[in-house]
Amino acid sequence: MSVVTNTTTIGAIEAPSRRNTELMLLVFAVAISVFGYANVGLAINGSLPSGILGYGTGLTLLAAVGHIVVRKFAPYADPLLLPLATLLNGIGLAIIWRLDQSPLLQQADHYAPAAPNQLMYSAVGVALFVGVLLLLKDHRILQRYTYISMVVAMLLLVAPMFFPAKFGARIWINIAGFSIQPGEFAKIAIAVFFSGYLMVKRDALALASRRFMGLYLPRGRDLGPILVIWLMSILILVFETDLGTSLLFFGLFVVMLYVATERTSWIVFGLIMSAAGAVGVATFEPHVQQRVDAWLAPFSKATLAQSDQVAKSLMSFGAGGTMGTGLGQGHSDLIGFAANSDFILATVGEELGLAGTMAILVIYGLIVERGVRTALAARDPFGKLLAIGLSGAFAIQVFVVAGGVMGLIPLTGMTMPFMAQGGSSVIANWALIGILIRISDTARRPAPSPAPSPDAEMTQVVRP
Repeated sequence: MSVVTNTTTIGAIEAPSRRNTELMLLVFAVAISVFGYANVGLAINGSLPSGILGYGTGLTLLAAVGHIVVRKFAPYADPLLLPLATLLNGIGLAIIWRLDQSPLLQQADHYAPAAPNQLMYSAVGVALFVGVLLLLKDHRILQRYTYISMVVAMLLLVAPMFFPAKFGARIWINIAGFSIQPGEFAKIAIAVFFSGYLMVKRDALALASRRFMGLYLPRGRDLGPILVIWLMSILILVFETDLGTSLLFFGLFVVMLYVATERTSWIVFGLIMSAAGAVGVATFEPHVQQRVDAWLAPFSKATLAQSDQVAKSLMSFGAGGTMGTGLGQGHSDLIGFAANSDFILATVGEELGLAGTMAILVIYGLIVERGVRTALAARDPFGKLLAIGLSGAFAIQVFVVAGGVMGLIPLTGMTMPFMAQGGSSVIANWALIGILIRISDTARRPAPSPAPSPDAEMTQVVRP
C-alpha cells in the first residue's frame, strides 16, 4: 500500500509590522509635547495657554496623517523613526512659542511670532513626507538619477551666491518675501549622488591603492572625485562664507567613502585635506576668522565688541545646571534674534538643564542609530549607502550645531534639525525621514518565497 502526501518542513514566517507600537509611541510623543507647551504657559502666565487646544489638535493631526500613510504604504517600516521626529518637532514648537512670549524679543525690530509659521512649515514638511512615501515606491529608483542629483545639488549650492548676504553669509535665497536655505535640500541630493557613484566605483577605490607608512593611499586617477569635492567645499566656504554647509558636505563624502571602501586611510586623508582647507580659508576670510576668534576666546573684549552670542550661550548652559531652571523660567532670550534658531539648544540647556540636553541628544542619536540599523538590514548596496549617507548627514548637522553652541567647535550658523526655527530645515528633514522609512520598509519586508522546484513538488512516502 502506498500513500502519497504533501509535506511542508518550513512555513513562511511573516515579520511583525510594529505599526501598533508606532501608534503608541506617537501618542506618547504628542502627549510630551503638549505637556511641555502647557508647562510653559503655567510658568509664564500662571494658566494654561489659550492656544493649547489648537497646538494639540494640529500636532495630533500631523502625527495621525503620517501614521496612516506609513501604515498603508510602508507597513514594514521602522516603528521608531516617525515618533522620534514627531517628538523633536513638537518639543521645538513648544520652545519656539516659549521664546515668542519673551518681552525682550517682542521689543525687537520687525518682531513676529515664529511658532505659527513653524507649525505651518511642519505641516508642509509632513506633506512632503507623505509625498515621498506615495511617489517613491522603491528607493532603488533614485539610482537612475545619480548624476542628475549632482547637478541639482550644485545648482542649489551655487544659487545663494547671486543673492545678498544675510548675517554675514550667503546661504539664503529670497523670493517674494520668502527665504529658502537650499543647502538643506542639497544634502539629500548629494547623498543620492554619492550612493550611486560609490556603488559603481567602490571596488576600484578599495582595491587599487598603494601602501605607504601603514596607510593605503589612493591612486592618482582615483583622487579626482575627492579633489573635486574638496574644491567645491572650499569654494562654498570662500564665496558663501558658509562653514556649516562646507563641513557637512565634505564630512558626508568622507563617511560614505569609508563605508564603501572600509579603508581608514580615506578618513585620515579626508581629515588632513579638510583641516588644511579650513586653516587656509580662515587666514584670509574675515567672517570665518571672526567665528574662529569667537570660538577661541568667547569672553574677550574684542569678541564681545563684535558678537556676544557665544558667550551668552555658554552662560545659559552654566545657569541651567543639572536639572535646569524650568520651562519658561530662563533668560536665554538675551541671546537675541538667534535664540529660537541657531541657539535654541542653549534654551534647552538653561531651562531643562544637563538632563534635558542629554535627553534631546539621545533622541537625535536614536534617529541616527535607526538609520544605521536600516543600512545594515538593507538588501541592496545602493540602499545601504543611501541610508548611511542620510543618517551621516543628519548626525554631522547635529554635531556641528550642538558643538558650535556648546563651544566645542566654531559656530557654523546651521539649525538643529526639527527643533530650530526654519522652514527649509524642517521641510528637508521630514523628506529625509520619509526616504529612510521607505528604505527600512523595503529592508524589513519579508523576502519573496523562492520559486517552486519541479523536483520537490511532491514527496512520496511509501509504507509497507
